[in-house]
Amino acid sequence: MEERERANEEEGVVWNRETVPRVLEIVSTRLPQRDLISLLLVSPWIHRTLTSHPSLWLVLDFREMNNAGNRLVSTLSQLRYKHVKQISLEFAQDIEDKHFDIIKSKVRIKFQSLVCAVGVMGISMLLLPDNACSDSLQNLESLNLNGCQKISDRGVEAITSICPNLKVFSIYWNVRVTDTGIEHLVKNCKHIVDLNLSGCKNISDKSLQLIADNYQHLECLNLTRCIKLTDGGLCKIFVKCSYLHSLNLYAVSSFTDEAYKKISLLTELKFLDLCGAQNLTDHGLSCIAKCNNLVSLNLTWCVRVTDEGVIPLAEGCTSLEFLSLFGIVGVTDKCLEALSKFCSSTITTLDVNGCIGIKAYEAGEILGRQMSLMHGNMR
Repeated sequence: MEERERANEEEGVVWNRETVPRVLEIVSTRLPQRDLISLLLVSPWIHRTLTSHPSLWLVLDFREMNNAGNRLVSTLSQLRYKHVKQISLEFAQDIEDKHFDIIKSKVRIKFQSLVCAVGVMGISMLLLPDNACSDSLQNLESLNLNGCQKISDRGVEAITSICPNLKVFSIYWNVRVTDTGIEHLVKNCKHIVDLNLSGCKNISDKSLQLIADNYQHLECLNLTRCIKLTDGGLCKIFVKCSYLHSLNLYAVSSFTDEAYKKISLLTELKFLDLCGAQNLTDHGLSCIAKCNNLVSLNLTWCVRVTDEGVIPLAEGCTSLEFLSLFGIVGVTDKCLEALSKFCSSTITTLDVNGCIGIKAYEAGEILGRQMSLMHGNMR
């Protein structure tokens, strides 16, 4: 009897120490971060198993959380996050410059400790990299600060100074960041390929010059509602950032054909949003038509555009899958015929709501026969 109980106890120990942790190791890759953290409290064996796998701790998600600043500081001090690659603070509450200052100061303390250790060991200081930083952030590739409106240029400087390998930076809807913040970004982070400055209304052409000079391999750029930008700044991007495949200029009405005539330099461009480009004319659109790889184009409320611009677009951009002509009264069934002729094998979505020059019956007849389109709302 005692032997059986002893055997059962041993089986229970094996189950708790080996079987359960192994199973959780497999399923944990599919669990949300909060559930994963909760599992750490179940048993010492599970805690040990999960924390020994760095791949489970590559993402920090504080989206819409309260007290996010203090949470971030506390979390980054934990060893399991030393290889973190993504941090999202999108619309998080209570995140301020001071929290990034604290994180940066901790990095300095670690760096100074390393310097002392190196000095004691008699190793040449030349072995230390110029941008030596904490293990917690040297692998960081993506930082999302969308909606963090208390972050200013100071905060941008503090956090980017310890993220040398950052590739994706997003700071949507921030009116405190200026050209100074972008200057810190390009100085500290040399590998940015995806940059979202949507709603950063206080950046100017100086920021575009900095971006063009330092990020010539940039792939995605969002300048939505950056109202201080002009043709001169945008042209700098067109000339130097030839690898761009996504450009969002939503609600930036200040740009004119002077800038658009150089857009053909972006030979890799696939996504272009020009919603509200009130100064775009048929001439500018004919220049955009030279971007032969365009897949998605938003021309919503580009009110100066007519068939004379859309027809060359159809002829030049034969890979179009999405096109919005919403609110353009100057287009007629003629442009639909051109789209049908040149883009029928690719285009799937066409928005012609508010295009009073397009007759619903005739358009439906043309599109329904020759294109596969979502046009249920067309009137």
